[in-house]
Amino acid sequence: MSALGTCKDILADLIAFPTVSSDSNLAAISYIAERLNDAGARVEVLADASGQKANLFATLGPERAGGLVLSGHTDVVPVEDQPWTSDPFRLIERDGRLYGRGTCDMKGFIATCMSKLDRLKAAAQERPIHFAFTHDEEVGCLGARDLVLVLRGREIRPAMALIGEPTDMRVIEGHKGCCEYTVTFTGAEGHGSAPEKGVNAVEYAARYINRLLDLRRALIARCPEGSRFDPPHTTINIGGLKGGHAHNVIAGKAVLEWEMRPVAEDDMTFVKREIASYVGDVLLPEMRRVASHAAIETEVIGEVAGLTPMDENAARDLVFRLTGANHAGLVPFGTEAGLFQKIGMQAVICGPGSIDQAHKPDEYIALDQLRQSLAMLDRLGEIYGGRHAHDAD
Repeated sequence: MSALGTCKDILADLIAFPTVSSDSNLAAISYIAERLNDAGARVEVLADASGQKANLFATLGPERAGGLVLSGHTDVVPVEDQPWTSDPFRLIERDGRLYGRGTCDMKGFIATCMSKLDRLKAAAQERPIHFAFTHDEEVGCLGARDLVLVLRGREIRPAMALIGEPTDMRVIEGHKGCCEYTVTFTGAEGHGSAPEKGVNAVEYAARYINRLLDLRRALIARCPEGSRFDPPHTTINIGGLKGGHAHNVIAGKAVLEWEMRPVAEDDMTFVKREIASYVGDVLLPEMRRVASHAAIETEVIGEVAGLTPMDENAARDLVFRLTGANHAGLVPFGTEAGLFQKIGMQAVICGPGSIDQAHKPDEYIALDQLRQSLAMLDRLGEIYGGRHAHDAD
């Protein structure tokens, strides 16, 4: 069977595992672990606290520091209320495309890795090739956050990471961070005819939002000179506000969802400091003058590090050699790459499929994209022992 045929078969198996982030990914991890075990890899399955989710970390080649991680996430977004024209968890081939939930985001890349294990094993005779497949990327990179803590605590850890998110096989060296928060406002209900006798949680949430909008303008002024991002500055988005029961009732509770996409960690620190000061010095004292039990509580859904472009990046330069590219771009969406960078690894993003297809009904990956990913891994097998590939060790 051709490499593409093997890849399609593996992708069909992976798509059949409905690894929506709200559900377990253990069956998919077990499937991947079996293939890696059969190839002679040293495989670790690292369960989360619930026991229903797991990361997988595996190594081909010698047990030594350095080497390259091929990284991807196993979870996918939900399909409910999407107008799919076929079963989203059954791979369908049509007109040069493979349809199914997760085909491009990002089981296509995992399938290409699994179909090239023999080639990668041969390439890893002198220095290791690692595999990192995680859970819950779509809901805050929860799995990767756990995994990098494990890697950080080890004396022996990889030097480089290639994250195979869908980039149309373009080489990507940077993206903003992604910070998501849910803020719950607890006030005091009462009759709408006497608003001063209650604490309107929706009104205080609105004031909180106005402060965020002030900070949004401040972030534009803080835009780093020469930023290549689009837009070039850190952004704030108000995702949703829910609260209240009726026209004539003072709202006793409100829930605000918002996000920030920082271009630099300093911006994240600035926003968090300013909004905490506004809550502690202004909003809460006012609320508690009327109701001592009033509260504003923030839940951190996720604070995912951005990937900062670096002048020296051996992972990027290696992928230049693998793909023939000579330019690296930036993307607006977040990935797990920045988490690897934060523990001292050099990271790059390059993978099959288009982000334009991700999360949509009838998600697909073009067969030509899989061919390009397979060719990249073939090229890795050819040159991985070269001096340039070792520069990050």
